[in-house]
Amino acid sequence: MSTSPMSLSRFMLEEERKHPKAVGDFTLILEQIAFAAKIISREVNKAGLVSILGAASTHNIHGETQQKLDLFSNEEMIKALDPTGKVCAMASEEMDDMVPVSDKNLEGRYAVVFDPLDGSSNIDVNVSIGTIFGIYKRANDNDCLKSLLQKGKELVCAGYVIYGSSTMFVYTTGNGVNGFTLDPSVGEFLLSHPNIKIPEYGKIYSINESNYDRWTKGIQEYVKFIKNHPDRQYTARWIGSLVADFHRNLLKGGVFLYPEDTKNTKGKLRLLYEANPMSFIVEQAGGMSTNGRERILDIQPTSLHEKTPLILGSKYEVELYLQYREKYG
Repeated sequence: MSTSPMSLSRFMLEEERKHPKAVGDFTLILEQIAFAAKIISREVNKAGLVSILGAASTHNIHGETQQKLDLFSNEEMIKALDPTGKVCAMASEEMDDMVPVSDKNLEGRYAVVFDPLDGSSNIDVNVSIGTIFGIYKRANDNDCLKSLLQKGKELVCAGYVIYGSSTMFVYTTGNGVNGFTLDPSVGEFLLSHPNIKIPEYGKIYSINESNYDRWTKGIQEYVKFIKNHPDRQYTARWIGSLVADFHRNLLKGGVFLYPEDTKNTKGKLRLLYEANPMSFIVEQAGGMSTNGRERILDIQPTSLHEKTPLILGSKYEVELYLQYREKYG
């Protein structure tokens, strides 16, 4: 008799049983994020057939034009999480301020941050995009903003969903990284990538080299060395969607870089919604993450939409980056 595949729901329940004091709140939140991901995946897969492609008439706090699917995904995440009554605070990359939560959530024990649709500029050209999320325990006091502005190392869960040739749900609770692929025939995420480990070094570097002239000397010299490495031949791979670039490098090894430059002196990626969750995941998979000066997960956020440089991936490539930054600046 063949062994039945492990569903995401069953996997989470088995993990919950390892914690006798668990009351199910955390599992419910994760299940609802997975449910929202299924709805988003459905719309992404039929986007070319319905009037959900294209730009909306609004902009986010960073001045970026929002796509229709951005707004749809944001709404689905909120609709999935708010009714649980378990989330005291939420923040989204697509909203200027904290997401208003209903009164039933006032006693919620968790705070959730999310980028509802990462890589949305690629929607119209059918490139892989994704959803990124992070979950924190509620801060000890009643300050909802404080619950969201915690260091990344305080995350109790982080994950992402990639909408590509298949839809995958990848997450960690601080005890390894596991990936689940959506089987459309049964409508379930099934365990397909257990205990993901990023290779210690890879052969892929992911960076937008059109910014070369705006980089510091250290970044330029690092990329030059990678391109002419004496021991292995590196391949450049740049999709321009963090989830897609990160997912590939997580499985195959390598480094993703979005450093600061003279145009974006504080970096361009969002600490809360992108850098912290992805850094938590890559460290759990055996990799590293830095902003060039310190570990991403040690940074104390000061605002909901704070930006940061982000370099993450296999240990060898990230440690080498730090050596070049220390040498050249």
